[in-house]
Amino acid sequence: MSSFEKKFGKYAVRNLPAVMIGCYAVGYVMQLITPFIAEFLSLDPYAVLHGQIWRLVTWVLIPPSESNIFFMLIMLYFYYSIGTTLERTWGTWRFNVYIFEGILFTIAGAFLMMGYLLVFGQDVIAYYGSMEMCFRNGSLFFSTYYINMSIFLGFAATFPDVSVLLMFIIPIKVKWLGILYAVMLVFSFLQGGIFIKFAIGASLFNFVVFFLTSRNMMHLNPKQIHRRQEFKRDIRRSSGITKHKCAICGRTEVDSPEMQFRFCSKCDGNYEYCEEHLYTHTHVKRTKM
Repeated sequence: MSSFEKKFGKYAVRNLPAVMIGCYAVGYVMQLITPFIAEFLSLDPYAVLHGQIWRLVTWVLIPPSESNIFFMLIMLYFYYSIGTTLERTWGTWRFNVYIFEGILFTIAGAFLMMGYLLVFGQDVIAYYGSMEMCFRNGSLFFSTYYINMSIFLGFAATFPDVSVLLMFIIPIKVKWLGILYAVMLVFSFLQGGIFIKFAIGASLFNFVVFFLTSRNMMHLNPKQIHRRQEFKRDIRRSSGITKHKCAICGRTEVDSPEMQFRFCSKCDGNYEYCEEHLYTHTHVKRTKM
């Protein structure tokens, strides 16, 4: 994880929970305008293999189902709050990996389900009348619902003693809600059909990966995690070693932690600039002999 973060951490999407809520808002408006638009946006592996490539991306626009707009807004605000908290605690890179890992596992699960049904599920396909109708119905189970639930499980594992108000009245520690939800998932997995088995298994597999790769952090509370991050940052500052330095003003990531640094492709040589001088500097050109 650390080695990948050093190479690709600069590409992580900042404030990813807000981006996710924005996607849900776009999807909700689209559903209000065209009620059946979800049928053309869902993650249908059969349709993808027949040219509808956009479904690999557009399914993340479909918001978790909720008939009441008031409770939907409350739910989205809740997930934004816990998602933002996790991003600040884990770091932007780790939270990005957690979310996009869940999305990729969900896509992989949809195609694995298709392969399984083609080999072992001919009776299921026959029940729906055709292969197309079978996978169209199955695609509805591969939604953002379980992605959001994986965020909740990650929050419950990281902040087990935080209390929330159940039904806006009853205070309860989030770890008990996490355990209750885990039990419900296991029950749904055992009692559900083939579609829900693959949907639950695929979209929540990222939580299993998170748990196995974060065992050394599970016993730490948020303050301890924050102190560990501050300690590593202080070590880098005291050593004087920096990863980025602007060729114009000399600022580094130590001076401006939120500053973005990029190399200029038009300069001859490896010249790196901060975001303020990336588009305003004079390009360095070597004199041709």
